[in-house]
Amino acid sequence: MNAFAPFAPLAPAPLARSNPARGAVAGGVAVLLRLEGLAVFAVALAAYARLDTSWIAFAALFLAPDLAMAAYLAGPRRGAFVYNLAHAYPAPLALGAAGLALGFGLKYATGFNHSHLGRIGRGAS
Repeated sequence: MNAFAPFAPLAPAPLARSNPARGAVAGGVAVLLRLEGLAVFAVALAAYARLDTSWIAFAALFLAPDLAMAAYLAGPRRGAFVYNLAHAYPAPLALGAAGLALGFGLKYATGFNHSHLGRIGRGAS
């Protein structure tokens, strides 16, 4: 018995079976990427539900990254770059890390200048 048999669905698809029309990712890797996207969506949805804010705003923000497809008007190479940048995790993570590095911290509901790093801005002591 093959020791890797339980992981067979995660094995890469043979090159002969890959379909360029479906994209470069196939087989178990595609399944893992779909599961990752589903998990991120579920966590984001649960976090947004706890904010008790407008679901209309959620719908608008959910579709906002798709505005990046307008970059295809500048050509396919630029369009693909901007569209992929808008749909990737590193850009928002880098922006959040930059905010933390600059000392802005995670905010409390009591005001923008109240963060987990202490008070920031004017009047901070």
